[in-house]
Amino acid sequence: MYAITGITGKVGDAVARTLLAGGQSVRAVVRNADKGQVWRKRGCKVALATIEDAASLSAAFQGAEAVFVLVPPNFDPSPEFSDAREIGKALHSALAAARPKRVVYLSTIGAQAREMNLLSQHSIIEKAIDDLPMPITFLRPAWFMENCRWDVAPARETGVVPSFLQPLDKPVPMVATADIGKLAAGLLQEKWEGHRVAELEGPTRVTPNQIATTFAKLLGKPVRMKVVPRESWDALFRSQGMKNPVPRMRMLDGFNEGWIEFERKEAGSQKGSTTLETVLKSLVEEDPKVLTK
Repeated sequence: MYAITGITGKVGDAVARTLLAGGQSVRAVVRNADKGQVWRKRGCKVALATIEDAASLSAAFQGAEAVFVLVPPNFDPSPEFSDAREIGKALHSALAAARPKRVVYLSTIGAQAREMNLLSQHSIIEKAIDDLPMPITFLRPAWFMENCRWDVAPARETGVVPSFLQPLDKPVPMVATADIGKLAAGLLQEKWEGHRVAELEGPTRVTPNQIATTFAKLLGKPVRMKVVPRESWDALFRSQGMKNPVPRMRMLDGFNEGWIEFERKEAGSQKGSTTLETVLKSLVEEDPKVLTK
């Protein structure tokens, strides 16, 4: 049996569906019983737990062959990353008590970076569970292609998409959530010793300009990217309700300056098969009004 956290999101959904398609038994770990009903209907057992509560997590992980851990994103963390530190403690306690045979933790590209940034939350949690005795894979995927969901509306409505990734011709490591889920499901079923890192990106790296070109093809209209000046980020993010925009800004700096990268660089990462066009097409088709041809 495989316990899957974050099953109501894109990645967790892909992990669970892949395992179920292979005839595997899945325990859906959810925060809310109502959200577990759809998975119960698909044949999963359901456990209620929150990522911050060691006792409920331990119960959810009991008897698992392997556990997939996905921590909900926090885009506005405290300066001390206190939430990530508390989650790390709870997760360590739960895994130590439940002792699953294997763990796959969904981390991130750049988890090894020394510069503090938004992704440092995963660095903290990786470190918190790194002394556990069971085999652990730290799965470090690239920037999610699905982040382009926020670009669909401006691409459709104005043909101008604001870009925090810059310069516009700089290739960025990106990956589809479907590929993350497929790899994670495979890793859960492997047997290995010790702790290891798996790095994953899409078939090719993508520039912001290529995102615009792909939107233009799908929408049948001109689309271009427009740089959002670095000096405007702090005020902009605060106007959106963020109290501590520095970690997010430093994450963007890391991608733009190149210090958020895979440990083994592009040559050492595994490559998914899902293209940017496939992902953008699915995002565009989520709202039929987007299609203009």
